[in-house]
Amino acid sequence: MKSARLPLCECLNSAVTAAHAAAAVLQAHAGRRDDLIIDKKAQNDLVSQADREAEAAIVDILREQTPNYGIIAEEGGGTTAGSATWYIDPLDGTTNFLHGIPHYAVSIALIAHAGTIAEGDEPLRDDTPVIGVVYDPNREELFTALYGVGAWLNQHRIHCSRTDQLGDALLATGLPFRDFSFMDQYMPSLHTAMRGTRGVRRFGSAALDLAWVACGRYDGYWEMGLAPWDIAAGTLLVREAGGIARDMRHAEPWPAGGNIYAGNRPIAQALHAMIEPHLTTREG
Repeated sequence: MKSARLPLCECLNSAVTAAHAAAAVLQAHAGRRDDLIIDKKAQNDLVSQADREAEAAIVDILREQTPNYGIIAEEGGGTTAGSATWYIDPLDGTTNFLHGIPHYAVSIALIAHAGTIAEGDEPLRDDTPVIGVVYDPNREELFTALYGVGAWLNQHRIHCSRTDQLGDALLATGLPFRDFSFMDQYMPSLHTAMRGTRGVRRFGSAALDLAWVACGRYDGYWEMGLAPWDIAAGTLLVREAGGIARDMRHAEPWPAGGNIYAGNRPIAQALHAMIEPHLTTREG
């Protein structure tokens, strides 16, 4: 049976269209946050009317333009299907959004399934991010990545930083806020990074953290306990910008389990050396 070839350029155009549609919904709600209906899914895990409406806008466009692909979205769930599956976070940084902090993004990624052809003639061996779109509507910054081709910010090619020493690196991370079961694994690396780098930032959007690694604003990033839709697009952005974005335990082809480290190559290697000794063999 012949492997399916993905029309990546068409898929990227669909994702960009969907991201802009979702951002329009978010920005329409941003000025009247007090009127939003907000639900609490779990401790410190909020979802608003804006999340749901933005997600619906994305799903409608992707279902119409790419009907044969699966969809997995943060609020609506879904399943993998066909030769590829969309992973959607309509509002990465919900807490920031609800508090009026202008640091959040729409994140959309296409994961090609093993056996699919994304570039050249060889089928992929593993599930692989092949389209990544992260849109920051407050700064009007559109980050895009295409498997095997490159990464861009507003149509300008981007690359990871050239910093090669952890002591000179500015890092980003995310503190545990919902699941605290991995605190003992995470905190030692934070202590090391605080003492041994130029600084650590925690801004509350994994998608933007990875996008900022891809364009060189951060030298590296690590976080635990995320969801796959948080980091699918950002993983490809970093990889196509010349960096590394991997599962902390090197057990997955991309960090679908939500434990990720990323950076330019020397900083990513230093981050892994900092993190790995404190990981247990069991997830979480």
